[in-house]
Amino acid sequence: MGRSGPGRIIALVVSLGITLAVTAILYYWFRESAVLGSDFMSTMEPASDNADTIQDVYILIFWLAGAVFVGVLALTLAFSLMFKEQEGVEAVQTHGNSRLEILWTFIPVIIVVIMAVPTFDAIVQTEGDAPEGAHEVTAIGHQWWFEFEYPEEGIVTATDLHLQVGRPVQVSLLSDDVIHSFWVPRLMGKKDMMPGHENQLWFTPTETGVFLGQCAEFCGLSHAKMRFRVIVHSPEDYAAWVESAQAAAAEPEDELAQRGLEIFSSPAAQCMACHTIEGVSSGDIGPNLTQVGSRSTLAGGWLDNTPENMADWIADPASVKPGSLMPDTGLSDEDIQAVVAYLQTLQ
Repeated sequence: MGRSGPGRIIALVVSLGITLAVTAILYYWFRESAVLGSDFMSTMEPASDNADTIQDVYILIFWLAGAVFVGVLALTLAFSLMFKEQEGVEAVQTHGNSRLEILWTFIPVIIVVIMAVPTFDAIVQTEGDAPEGAHEVTAIGHQWWFEFEYPEEGIVTATDLHLQVGRPVQVSLLSDDVIHSFWVPRLMGKKDMMPGHENQLWFTPTETGVFLGQCAEFCGLSHAKMRFRVIVHSPEDYAAWVESAQAAAAEPEDELAQRGLEIFSSPAAQCMACHTIEGVSSGDIGPNLTQVGSRSTLAGGWLDNTPENMADWIADPASVKPGSLMPDTGLSDEDIQAVVAYLQTLQ
């Protein structure tokens, strides 16, 4: 037998109170995971139309799951208090309850339908064709860095993807080697990049800023170090970036940088065979370095772009990014410093 009527009410109220208190503690404990910063990737503050659509579905599912969590935990705790074993009292044996069985079948069906309808609606909205006049960009996954082509502007970059706020962008996704996955949490959901197959996604950035992205599909030894950044500009700033990116590399004026250009251009250094610098070289194996000095990161988004990090990367690529195709150039420390001085002038 269970508790009397008033006892059951007290048990239910106490159980619900304890459950809500535990839920609140967990929420505030883990809420920091949604706080954005320069080293965090989060979907909690969408910065595009399609990311906002996806976030609306997340919020709905979060509250539905929260209601189920609170309800199940509260009832479990209440029943453990109401029907605990009592000395000398024999529990009432029951063999099924049709009404309860129908109820706990009906409730999950309703919950699934509530989740499914907006989910399918979001899929239709985000997976359709991009609006007319969308900016076209091609993203190519390599082990382990991202390459970005801008057919309209005739520009090729690496690691940093530059976009214009308020203008829809359609990104064609390709892979040069294995399966990768393109993911910028604040701008769009994940989508695979597969060899021999073109995928596409689109979104409209709704605010300027720098948004972190990474490969979300295990793709080899340095998968965790395959990152990139999406830089969303105002229309004026984007036009200025395009003008700068289309210009050929200027001749270095500093003596050390001039020597670095000579070393970069020499066959022994192997740089020209892999890298393109507009007006200097046309290699197509490694990243385009035309504006490498202005990029925020190096080594496929793994290192901050500083002269020290660039020197370490050139000196020993394998220790920075195991499995990288970038070879050991065999340059001396003095030669590396000269090459770094030249590359840092490429703005």
